Amino acid sequence: MRTLGAAGLVLALLIGGAAQAEAPEKSLQPKARPVHAAATDTASEATHRHPQARPGSTAVKVIASGAALPGRRPEPRPHAAQRPAEIVQVAASAAAVTRSIRPEERPENLRRLVTVSASGFRTQPLPEAITGRKGSVCGDPAIKGETIAPIAGRVKGCGLEDGVKVTSVAGVALSTPAIMDCTTAGALRSWVESGVKPAVGRLGGGVAKLQVASSYVCRPRNNQKGEKVSEHGRGRAIDISAIVLENGVAITVLKGWGDGQHGKVLKSMHKAACGPFGTVLGPAANAFHRDHLHLDTARYRGGSFCR
Repeated sequence: MRTLGAAGLVLALLIGGAAQAEAPEKSLQPKARPVHAAATDTASEATHRHPQARPGSTAVKVIASGAALPGRRPEPRPHAAQRPAEIVQVAASAAAVTRSIRPEERPENLRRLVTVSASGFRTQPLPEAITGRKGSVCGDPAIKGETIAPIAGRVKGCGLEDGVKVTSVAGVALSTPAIMDCTTAGALRSWVESGVKPAVGRLGGGVAKLQVASSYVCRPRNNQKGEKVSEHGRGRAIDISAIVLENGVAITVLKGWGDGQHGKVLKSMHKAACGPFGTVLGPAANAFHRDHLHLDTARYRGGSFCR
């Protein structure tokens, strides 16, 4: 029994040593993998994350040849590459249509134009509806009115060839359309801007209207028989009898010239007219002008004549 016990003890020690020798291999810590196995796993993971190109596709051919992958922007299609040429062709066609709208000048029209020019024929100004000046005359947007046909004089010295019928100047209306030439219309506009408006100022709300006593009329000076033809008979004069304010008050030359308040305004206007006009006559000139200001564009050797 003692011998069996010793043999059993030896057998037990041998079995225990063998168990201890195998313990590291059976522990919880994983074993290190071989290097080639890790590389295989990495390649497998990359293949799993990125789908592989289909067999026969362009990507497979490019990767196999080692060439660079194409960019993200696709190449233009054949029909898109031809668009610039098509656009140029359409633009050329549009230009050809535009040129074809206006007919070419005919030889007979050119001969007719030369004949008219040689004869000295002069055409009338185009209507405002054609020129697009919206009611302005004399080439000045501040002068409103319309062009008129030439006026033949009843007596020698009268008449108006290039006349206009003025309805307002510098935003100030005329009580009645006044017939005159463009030189006189321009002087009237200048006088209203530099003389009438500053003289009136804000009195009564400002200037609203000019009271016209006379414009073109074929008559002698001061309506006196035997006198020379007045500048009115040539379309170079206009008579103003009153200034109407925005509040409706009319400052008349007849009553206002000697007035303490309105007389100062009228005399300031009279003085300012000497310059734009060649002749300025008022109540101080003579009895014929006691009720109006006579303004004309006649020039004398000594300059303007103001009285």
